[in-house]
Amino acid sequence: MNDAAGTDLLIVWHSRTGASAQLAQAAYDGGTRSGGGGTAPRVRRLGCVDATADDMLGARAYLFVCPENLASMTGEMKTFFDLNYYPLLDRIAGRAYATIVAAGSDGHGAARQIGRIATGWRLREVAEPMIVCMRAQTPEEILAPKTVPADSLAQAADLGQALAEGAAMGAL
Repeated sequence: MNDAAGTDLLIVWHSRTGASAQLAQAAYDGGTRSGGGGTAPRVRRLGCVDATADDMLGARAYLFVCPENLASMTGEMKTFFDLNYYPLLDRIAGRAYATIVAAGSDGHGAARQIGRIATGWRLREVAEPMIVCMRAQTPEEILAPKTVPADSLAQAADLGQALAEGAAMGAL
């Protein structure tokens, strides 16, 4: 699939303790519900280890979802960007993107890092980064499976819906 018409929204995600997986799923669920205009948008959700340059080329808009580790995105998410940066350079310019970061207490470092890569690709940020602070501070809390609060899942679903519908309508 090498044209932007194949997928309205591609959600590329990585999770270690479940928070980002829940947020990516909520965004997917929101993106696939119709806003009353008829057909639901075409949304794909791929783990960052499975997402390829062809997947990116086949999408109109992107949502990047990952946890923050040590003030940056996870290594797996960084590897996704490393592997696809040059194959996509000058090929996806102008497309819309947004970011969701699951964080222990801050999240801004990962959001900035993704934003810098997106700037290099010349993507258009269409929403402020959504940062969900899980307040995990001890090693035990950081490594424990997470449960994302319902209001944050609803916000992720709304973001997924807005991105998918905007891309499907050609508004993004």
